[in-house]
Amino acid sequence: MAAGPGATSDTGPAAGAGEEAGEHVKPFTPEKAKEIIMSLEQPAVFCNMVFDWPAQHWTAEHLSEVLPGKRIRFRMGLKSTDTAPQFETACSYAEATLEEFLTWNCGQPHISGPFRDYDHSKFWAYADYKYFVNLFEDKTDIFQDVMWSDFGFPGRNGRESTLWIGSLGAHTPCHLDSYGCNLVFQVQGRKRWHLFPPEDTPFLYPTRIPYEESSVFSKVNVVNPDLKRFPQFRKARRHMVTLSPGQVLFVPRHWWHYVESIDPVTVSVNSWIELEEDHQARVEEAITRTLVCALKTAEDPHNTRAWLNPTEVEETSHEVNCRYLNGAVSAFFDHYRTSKVIEMQALRTNGEELNVHNHMEVGQTGRQNLTLETVKQEAASPFGPDLVPVIQSPEEAPSERGGIFESDGKDFVGKDGEHFGKLHNTKRQRRMSRSENAIVEQVASHGTTAPSQTLISTDDLLDCLVNPQ
Repeated sequence: MAAGPGATSDTGPAAGAGEEAGEHVKPFTPEKAKEIIMSLEQPAVFCNMVFDWPAQHWTAEHLSEVLPGKRIRFRMGLKSTDTAPQFETACSYAEATLEEFLTWNCGQPHISGPFRDYDHSKFWAYADYKYFVNLFEDKTDIFQDVMWSDFGFPGRNGRESTLWIGSLGAHTPCHLDSYGCNLVFQVQGRKRWHLFPPEDTPFLYPTRIPYEESSVFSKVNVVNPDLKRFPQFRKARRHMVTLSPGQVLFVPRHWWHYVESIDPVTVSVNSWIELEEDHQARVEEAITRTLVCALKTAEDPHNTRAWLNPTEVEETSHEVNCRYLNGAVSAFFDHYRTSKVIEMQALRTNGEELNVHNHMEVGQTGRQNLTLETVKQEAASPFGPDLVPVIQSPEEAPSERGGIFESDGKDFVGKDGEHFGKLHNTKRQRRMSRSENAIVEQVASHGTTAPSQTLISTDDLLDCLVNPQ
């Protein structure tokens, strides 16, 4: 299969190894990869993990042959240098086939069709958030071409994935995802990722307008910031990586990210991995949804386009939002009541095993007695040539080659090893917070009946403005 426009000469660092897939062994077992994903709190790039995926051949040209005549919605944005973010509410949209997109992307003047009003020198096009189940509804066999099971998630494939196809300059405004963590497989072309840790949220000037149920946007255009209007942004710690074909980026929970296409055509596949914290996050999102929709609709009932992201297609009436909220609350308590029972059973079992191990360790000396320090050293850092940390960038502006480094799997070396490991293995992503425990235990002590639909009043909602948690 010939590479589509803008494809690199091969499929990136993983490609060479992929040609000898019969001999090549992946650097991490599925179990180890999942362990890294569920414990790591720093973005990192997996290399040499997808060389045998059929989806590595999914160039835009190939997909245009798989989806002949399929009309896809492209977001059309300006190649501007404005200091304001280019939110989706400010973009226009075109319904086109991938073949029409590729023809337009060649830059030929005076083309007809859906892109005729968009000068290629002034606009970029982005088919983003395209769910496989909608794109390939009559070609479900293609779901198997994506194998997230290699990262420790059995049964997860294209059915739980989204596809992203863009031209040079296409980008996603800086935002954080409310739910889960993110795995991103780069198929064609390169994308530059600008990432910021959750602790820097105050410096990113978060906003819920435009409103999207699973995203919190930044008011800052992070590639061209207005520092007079947003002076605190100077304190934000930018981490930057250029993701190349054949690599998979891990984005931990609540890391901010701005993503831009830096080649003529880019194709990516991603999947959001559910986490324990998502149960509480859905309640908080439901509270936000109810309040935002109520307040903004009251302000201007006939102009939702000004504040509602085009990705939000569900009804936003107060009645529907209240049902959604109470459903999220019920699911939250149901989940943790079940979790408490399982946790208590596990504690009893572990307690018995611990007693056995204590007896076995009596009398052991020397090398047989693993000290805590030895265990810590063994689990210290998983980083190496096949798992490369995304490190903090220098303060100067990024260069044309991608800022601090290129993602070739060789030059991801920081100033010291300690910097790489300081965010690793805290296990915070899988722990329930103390506040969550307190809420669940308080409600559980009052019985096991699921909350009714009349549990949350408007006054309760307003109380949540003071204390969302």
